[in-house]
Amino acid sequence: MKIQDIEELKQIANHIRIEAIKQVYKAQSGHPGGSLSIADILAVLYFNQMNINEKEPNNPLRDRFILSKGHCSPALYAVLAERGYFDKKELESFRTIEGKLQGHPDMTKVPGVDMTTGSLGQGLSVSNGMALNSKLNHDGYRVYCLLGDGEIEEGQVWEAAMTANKYHLDNLCVIVDNNHLQIDGDIKNVKGLENIEDKWNSFGFHTISINGHDIQQIIDAFETAKMTKGKPTAIIAKTIKGKGVSYMENNVAWHGKAPNDEEYHIAMRELGEE
Repeated sequence: MKIQDIEELKQIANHIRIEAIKQVYKAQSGHPGGSLSIADILAVLYFNQMNINEKEPNNPLRDRFILSKGHCSPALYAVLAERGYFDKKELESFRTIEGKLQGHPDMTKVPGVDMTTGSLGQGLSVSNGMALNSKLNHDGYRVYCLLGDGEIEEGQVWEAAMTANKYHLDNLCVIVDNNHLQIDGDIKNVKGLENIEDKWNSFGFHTISINGHDIQQIIDAFETAKMTKGKPTAIIAKTIKGKGVSYMENNVAWHGKAPNDEEYHIAMRELGEE
């Protein structure tokens, strides 16, 4: 399945946002802000870019996706359900004791989840191992790792970046969700984090900056990454935390908070569900 139509991909991204909000609202727990900011990226990856088959979730030759910022699982679960890895009814079990869809994704329980994540900073190290395995075995699959901009304050990320450069992992593509906000506020105020593009360049990555909500720019960046040889690629996706819901946009309070009844209905109306 490869959807080329931009408007259709936009609709899928909107469905991801709707389902992410529904999960967090029903559970009254979760992380809506960052889930909304990555919806367009996930729509392109799962419906336009990755070599995957929902009927063969463990195919050894499939492309891999690692959601290193695992707390944004509502968006991942939404796109997996949209693609057909499991029934959408399962989304109602988000963060319940008896459910498979926990607050952070578990590869032993959820079809389509390639790595259990949640402890921030570890996803790129895992992605390196997968990408290196693909090269050593001549399997040909690609690995995509999505990091949060607050997450890249973790030192392990940069150790992993050095490793990716050392082994010339040109089948590895990092996406940084650059929405400028983390749990404690603006990334510049928390850690003085600036010049993200220059940092990845200095670690030997081919670096591309895009509007992370522009479907065509996202597609073009991934296509450029595929053509880049001899080095890994880092896509710095400029996004809006809480994208699509007016009161959540650029509001750090919605990093990890569930909407009440009134807020939920406002979100559904703005996303076109009501």
